[in-house]
Amino acid sequence: MAYSSGYSPHPRVSYANAAPTGAASEAEYVEIGLAEVGDPEQVRQAVNQALPEGFHLEAAAVGVDKGWNDRLTHSLWRIGCPAADAGQLQAVLAEFLGRDRVCVAREVKAGLREFDVRGQVESLRVVDGGLEAVTKLGAPLVRPDDVVAALRAVQPDFLEGEQPLFTRLALGRWTGTEVVNLL
Repeated sequence: MAYSSGYSPHPRVSYANAAPTGAASEAEYVEIGLAEVGDPEQVRQAVNQALPEGFHLEAAAVGVDKGWNDRLTHSLWRIGCPAADAGQLQAVLAEFLGRDRVCVAREVKAGLREFDVRGQVESLRVVDGGLEAVTKLGAPLVRPDDVVAALRAVQPDFLEGEQPLFTRLALGRWTGTEVVNLL
């Protein structure tokens, strides 16, 4: 692994559109700087041996340019809400999807920022145990908690007292029907 220069060197590792704190993920892209060129499969195996149980790299490839991060366009999220019934979920989805805009506010470094969540949601559907949302990557970056906040904006008692569980299932390119991984 390559390390940065300077007084306090650190490993050269970067994440593309990393999942927000508190969310689980089954789909992350990480770029690891190497001190020397290596076979991607051997690097993948070596990294997997060093990772803790439950973590693993599914694929590895040689980085060819700095623009790969720009090719990531969408995330697929599971929003787990086991206490909600399918009828309640369908009703709030119909209300949300029927609107052109649903704005929420989130605290950012520069203060409170209001943005449209509806415009960044490509699809939203009811699945067993909750919802699946496909969100666009871009400005503003809509996180799964923003989707829940938007659903609460259209139906204030939605998931009252329940904290949904968020899991990113895919990160990649939108084909019009699904999010496909780049590797």
